[in-house]
Amino acid sequence: MKVQAVFFDLFETLITEFENGVRKAPRSNHFVGQLGVDTQLFEQEWKKRQEQRMNGTFPDFPSVLRDILSTLEHEAAEEIIDNIHNERIASKSVPFNRIEPAILDMLGQLRSSGIKLCLISNCAPEEVSSWEASGLAAYFDDAIFSYAVNTAKPEPRIYQLACERIGVTPSAALFIGDGGSNELAGASSSGLQAYHATWFLPEERAGKWTDFPKLRTPSQLIELISR
Repeated sequence: MKVQAVFFDLFETLITEFENGVRKAPRSNHFVGQLGVDTQLFEQEWKKRQEQRMNGTFPDFPSVLRDILSTLEHEAAEEIIDNIHNERIASKSVPFNRIEPAILDMLGQLRSSGIKLCLISNCAPEEVSSWEASGLAAYFDDAIFSYAVNTAKPEPRIYQLACERIGVTPSAALFIGDGGSNELAGASSSGLQAYHATWFLPEERAGKWTDFPKLRTPSQLIELISR
C-alpha cells in the first residue's frame, strides 16, 4: 500500500537538544539550587513523576515543582517557582531556534508528495511552547502532544488517535523516531511501519533497537518512500 502519512517523534528526531555531544541548554536540575533542596533528592522525585508529567496528570511545570516540594516537606516562594518555570521554557525553546536544513528539506519533499504529516510527542506543556513559532509547525497537518491527550507513547491509544485525527489506517503510515520511550515497539504493535531515526544519535544509542530498520539521514526516508 502506498504511504499516505508519516508520523514523527520530535526530540532527537526533528530537533536535537545536543551539539557536539553537549546539551545546548541546561537540564532541569540546573535550577534546583534556587529551590534550596538537595539535587539528588529532587532528581529522584522528578523521575518518579515522569509518566504523570507526560500524560497530563500534572497540568504544568509549576504543579510538578509544588508536588515535589510538598513530598520533600520544603517550601519555596511562588516568585521563585515562576522564575524557574520561565527559565525552563527558555531552556526548552533553544532546540527550536535552528532547525537542520536537511530536516526541513525532508518535510518539504514529503508535503510536496501529498503525504500527510503528524507529530506524536511525549512532552509536558513547557517543553513544546515554541512549537507553533518554530520552522516545523507549518509542515504538519496535526500535532499530538501527550500531555494534551492524556496518553503517551508507547500506549496504543496515542497512535490510534493520531491515525484517527488525520484519517489514515495504520497500515498506510510510517512512524519515525529515535526510539526513546519504547516508541518504535509501540508504533509497530499498533500497526504502523516503524523506522529508527539515528541522524542525531551518538553511535552507542544508534546501535539500539536493532529490530527496526535504521535511517541514518533524513534523505533516506525520501528514498524509502520513493521506491
